[in-house]
Amino acid sequence: MKFFYTEISWAFISALSSAILIFSFFVLQYRVERFIYRRVKKIYDDVSLLESSSLRNKSITTDMATLTREVEKFARDKKIEIETLKVREEYRREFIGNVSHELKTPLFTVQGYLLTLLDGAMSDKTLRKKYLQRAEKGVERLIYIVQDLDMITKLEVGDLNLNYTKFNIVEVVQNVFDLLEMKADKKGIILMFDMKYFKPIMVYADREKIQQVVTNLVVNSIKYGRENGTTEVSIEDLVNNKIIVRIKDNGEGIEKKNVPRLFERFYRVDKSGARTEGGSGLGLSIVKHIIEGHDEKIYVESKYGEGSEFSFTLEKTK
Repeated sequence: MKFFYTEISWAFISALSSAILIFSFFVLQYRVERFIYRRVKKIYDDVSLLESSSLRNKSITTDMATLTREVEKFARDKKIEIETLKVREEYRREFIGNVSHELKTPLFTVQGYLLTLLDGAMSDKTLRKKYLQRAEKGVERLIYIVQDLDMITKLEVGDLNLNYTKFNIVEVVQNVFDLLEMKADKKGIILMFDMKYFKPIMVYADREKIQQVVTNLVVNSIKYGRENGTTEVSIEDLVNNKIIVRIKDNGEGIEKKNVPRLFERFYRVDKSGARTEGGSGLGLSIVKHIIEGHDEKIYVESKYGEGSEFSFTLEKTK
């Protein structure tokens, strides 16, 4: 009998101990979870102050693996955002510097000629006419820069207003050749097709904008082309109803390190000599925006010392 009561006592004590252990476990887990929850909630609150919508909109979790992944992702995103802001800030500083430099040159030129006239050169009719003509050229360059800045601003905000029509791209290229023939002659550069195009090649795009693209690229090839060289245009068929227009010169070419930045606003490969050729420094950037506005591609290939080739695609039509 005594053994029976002893067995019951041990069973009771064992059951009570197990109950206390289980109860203590759940109480401890609850307390720990409450402690972790408060700490994790503080992390979420701190993160929400940084306007992280990706974390603010999620329910709070106490799973450390999940929390670690979310915080690591947040840290990566913030790092990318900070790096992007640094690049944009550097680009902004460079852009402002370039704009001021581009505007400063013609402004000082105009100012110099006008001051010379005011200082007494006005009485000399020959000198007066010469200086006024030079001042006029400076004003024309200022207008050209401002017009290009206005255009590229509209292009960058999506205000392209494309007027799609069917037209003959061969005719457009020939028109550009006719307009730039005298400019090319000054350097002895021949503007030419790679072959005779007897039949029209019809494309579907904004004719005026595409003519501006061809003009800018041919002007660029003349500007950086070798004296007594050539600028050659070819038009080839591609797959999926596309054509590619190639403008190739045998000029000085572009170093590989400069190619990725060619389409940036005001970026010049030759920062000293290029300005003597005039232009706004926005031509290639405008070209890129127009072509991409047509959902087409533009490419550049260049070998330093041998020449460059710019090409772009267009939709072909019948």
